[in-house]
Amino acid sequence: MKIAVEGCSHGALDAIYQHLRDLEARHNYVVDVLLMCGDFQAIRNHRDMQCMAVPQKYRQLGDFHKYYTGERTAPVLTIVIGGNHEASNYMSELYHGGWLAPNIYFLGHAGCIQVNGIRIAGASGIFKSNDFSLGLYERLPYDHGSMRSIYHIREFNVRRLSLLSSPDIFLSHDWPQHIERHGDTQGLLRRKPFFRQDVQTGNLGSPPLMGLLRTLKPKWWFSAHLHVRFQATVQHEQSGTRSNSPFTTSPPQNPDEIAIADDDFDAVELQNPPIEVPRLQTAPHNPDETTLEEEEEEVIQSPPVAYRPQPSVTNFLALDKCLPKREFMEVMDVPTTSDESTMPGQRCMPKLTFDPEWLAISRAFHPFFSTMRRQADYPDEATARAKVAEEMEWVKSNVHNNEANSSDAPLPGIRSILDCQTFVQSAPGPGSEGAQKNQQPPWYTNPQTTAFCDMLDIQNMIDFSSDNRA
Repeated sequence: MKIAVEGCSHGALDAIYQHLRDLEARHNYVVDVLLMCGDFQAIRNHRDMQCMAVPQKYRQLGDFHKYYTGERTAPVLTIVIGGNHEASNYMSELYHGGWLAPNIYFLGHAGCIQVNGIRIAGASGIFKSNDFSLGLYERLPYDHGSMRSIYHIREFNVRRLSLLSSPDIFLSHDWPQHIERHGDTQGLLRRKPFFRQDVQTGNLGSPPLMGLLRTLKPKWWFSAHLHVRFQATVQHEQSGTRSNSPFTTSPPQNPDEIAIADDDFDAVELQNPPIEVPRLQTAPHNPDETTLEEEEEEVIQSPPVAYRPQPSVTNFLALDKCLPKREFMEVMDVPTTSDESTMPGQRCMPKLTFDPEWLAISRAFHPFFSTMRRQADYPDEATARAKVAEEMEWVKSNVHNNEANSSDAPLPGIRSILDCQTFVQSAPGPGSEGAQKNQQPPWYTNPQTTAFCDMLDIQNMIDFSSDNRA
């Protein structure tokens, strides 16, 4: 199965999909799935735009609303995570994941799904130590602080993700801390010289994400955020221990969001790129509270190459932002266990299903989900894993497809996402916001979140309608 990966999109969906079509025509292949690594900017209307933490001059509708309203349709199944420049109100509606628009699926603040048997996990947002241990307390209307804290990754989600068995692919917006040490650090600093101090002090990247990388050992890890293409190869110990689990390490104490001003510079080609991850070129950019100045560099797009990761190796790749002549997209071949076959030149029909293990984790950790600033104490790792094993039996017994005409044989714990969640316009499109389009919107309880909670027989904690003060 051919998978395209894209860095920061900043609302430029039209350009991204056109670039994908250009690659397909140029190289005579068809991409089956597109993965996008944050700063997606799912802005439905002008009121959503008031919930995005960017300087006023960067508050633009972008292209997403056209896909939301049905004016356009995503040409390929698109799976996204959130970054730090988002309509955070919409992504909070779909905290557990859901369809942002037809054929565009959001993994949630944290999540894991399967596409033709390939397990794709992800974590939205970026790290800030002050907010890491808090609950999901933010409510509309957001003030300056909560508009930013809402996209800061929480320990709750890191602990949940750490309980997964190894996924094939992991998506994050932030880079894992110290990842630059596993690639061409000097080449990175030649291209982004203002990273030097953060590299030297160990402040580049997210500590909990490196803990997850070491714990989960995924085959591939894709990121964005810093608006530069960078690849690395992380060798894992063969002991099978999970010493980096958040259950066994103290909470990370290092940096807040790294403020890295965008730069105008002539790019220097990376020297001696690691052989484990072949290059494919194209274009994007980012950090938190950063300016979003446009940069350009000449890049030549290569045909896709099959990534062949070694055992106990994670191939890391960060991509740029979507601008002309920038390295923001790569295409790779990923083996799949599915028996789906297509004729050359035809797009396969990806089967998008919930991941049973993630559903079990979601049930097991639901009692610890806090919607207040104070976070309840967590169970120790042994207790948590025992509870996940117990909930896995519940999932196998209770989660299955309900489609009457489904041709698939029922598998314990496996359910098509479309069988549970279908896209619904929970808010109006642009032009229908009314006279208050320059104010933050009211809270919308999304039916997809309700459906997810009903499937797992858990309380919908994401219904904040009673807290609505807009």
